[in-house]
Amino acid sequence: MGFDQYHEPPEELSQETRTFARMITSLIEEAEAISWYEQRMSVEKDKSAKAIMANAQKEEFKHFGMNLEFLLRKKTNWRIELQGILFTKGDIVKRGEAAEKKLD
Repeated sequence: MGFDQYHEPPEELSQETRTFARMITSLIEEAEAISWYEQRMSVEKDKSAKAIMANAQKEEFKHFGMNLEFLLRKKTNWRIELQGILFTKGDIVKRGEAAEKKLD
């Protein structure tokens, strides 16, 4: 089974880079699933069905978080920058700009 997750010949990529690509793909898939559940829940009339979807979406959030944490452990610069943005107060754009300057 072939996948289109690589933009370079896979045989030329290190195992570390292939794992990174898989985790990025997984992160994207989890984000898409979160969005799909959000859309389904917004139109679902049956309360039981909606509750099941909400429960499933929570699982997708967990998977998204685990994928993100894995990537942040591998990419120190990402971790440094996101620490200045995530779980903070204040203007998000200003926090992002300040976090980016830390890497300069």
